[in-house]
Amino acid sequence: MGTADAQAGGRSFDVQAATTIAREATMKRVLMIAYHFPPLAGSSGIQRTLRFVQHLPGYGWQPLVVTADPRAYERTSDDLLQEIPEGTVVHRAFALDTSRHLALHGRHLAWMARPDRWVSWRFDAVRTGLRMIRDYQPDVIWSTYPIATAHLIAAQLHRRTGVPWLADFRDPMAQPGYPANPRTRQSFIDIESTAVREARFSTFTTPGAAREYRRRYPEAAARILVLENGYDEESFPPTAHTAQAPEPLHPGQLTLLHSGLVYPMERDPTQLLRALQSLKDSGKLPPGQLRLRFRAAVHDSMLARLAREHQVEDWIECLPAVGYRAAIAEMLRADGLLVLQAACCNEQIPAKIYEYLRAGRPILALTDAAGDTAATLRAAGVEHLAPLDSAEAIATQLMAFVTALRQAKAAPPSPAVVRQASRRERTAELVRLLEACRDGGA
Repeated sequence: MGTADAQAGGRSFDVQAATTIAREATMKRVLMIAYHFPPLAGSSGIQRTLRFVQHLPGYGWQPLVVTADPRAYERTSDDLLQEIPEGTVVHRAFALDTSRHLALHGRHLAWMARPDRWVSWRFDAVRTGLRMIRDYQPDVIWSTYPIATAHLIAAQLHRRTGVPWLADFRDPMAQPGYPANPRTRQSFIDIESTAVREARFSTFTTPGAAREYRRRYPEAAARILVLENGYDEESFPPTAHTAQAPEPLHPGQLTLLHSGLVYPMERDPTQLLRALQSLKDSGKLPPGQLRLRFRAAVHDSMLARLAREHQVEDWIECLPAVGYRAAIAEMLRADGLLVLQAACCNEQIPAKIYEYLRAGRPILALTDAAGDTAATLRAAGVEHLAPLDSAEAIATQLMAFVTALRQAKAAPPSPAVVRQASRRERTAELVRLLEACRDGGA
């Protein structure tokens, strides 16, 4: 960072540094407990915390981050480290991954990974958080799931200091059959009930999740709110604002892109490939006209096996993860974007949906019509939807989608709806909640 020097009374004076110090002295502060933070790689969950950290200072709030030591991460990448604003206070507390660092011959005792594999993070994170509360005197503590240990840390800091707490759940924690281990599931129930009871507000990323928790905890219903995910405008290249179409991924061949994890159950592609096989066999979709690209699916072997079983290998390609901005650029070049979301996830919306919307490409959504994902996409004008578990319905919508793409009639998402989903707008919503926490509102 450059500085400007001035002479005052014969003493060198860093004007920019002094301005920064004065500005920070008047800012309110939030202590953010987040496992998902750069340099962790392979999870879209990083974006929520990172973008709040970027935008909060513009609203008069200084973020103070407690996260995990990178050794706890299975995969790391430096591509987002540079996007942490210069001068951000980040403390990385000691943490281990039980399954990798504390297992013997690939096995570990169940209690060592309860509520999750990173429970060791709790001890140093509490010590670090107490020290930061003493040094910086934050106005609010904010913690974010899906690592349950983050809420354990925040609960202990809140109890020991009295600093008001905002618990960001994102998605539901304890669900029927999840976690599979009964004791781990009970630990999830204990953590979520503590958070809902003790936190000033509890936030969820979808209306369905918030509804479910108001049902579970009616006494706290007024303090259970929706704070959706969003997209980061600054991550999109300047060319994304022009009318000029980017070069397609496969010139002369339509490419439908799924960017991100393909879960064997929650995003099971079996019926999609069965539908593709039926279109191929009927001659409605001859070879060479369509390619399904799966980027960073992780379960590539499952996709390859299903493609062989349904004899559609030539239609499918699986590619490894790339950096965040490269993934965004790829979305902009796809002819269409693919959503997979099973009915068991009706109260969840994949974070990638918002980047899809901002990319402005036509979307084919294979999801339950009654779910929050479908509702969000319909509100944005997405017309091509089919349930993930129906090969017949998928074949109908896939063919209609391909036809619309060929005829240049596939409508992109509504720009007016997309603008409301930016991370900057979401940060403004978070700030209103932080202010209410600080002022004792409900």
